[in-house]
Amino acid sequence: MDVKKRLEDVLKKQGWTKYRLAKECSIPPATISNIFHRGTVPTIATIEAICDTLNITLAEFFSDNEMVELTPELKAFYDGWMYLPPEKKEYLLQTLKYLN
Repeated sequence: MDVKKRLEDVLKKQGWTKYRLAKECSIPPATISNIFHRGTVPTIATIEAICDTLNITLAEFFSDNEMVELTPELKAFYDGWMYLPPEKKEYLLQTLKYLN
């Protein structure tokens, strides 16, 4: 995967500049510049910081599919879902079907 190209696509979709990304992530602007102008491959920690700031998962970043924005409400739902036992997940799914 071309990380630079993927990062350009994500920034464009979010409407962010490279400078804003560096500021919001607390990553030195030189690090961001090196990724875009010198072809430096960022570390996983750097990509993770970028993803956290852009509110996307690492899986979404590395996915070839369309990126889904994880709103605060969806993140809270997802975080809660992860710790539910299977029977409660099934109950919740049935409740959602009923509500729709």
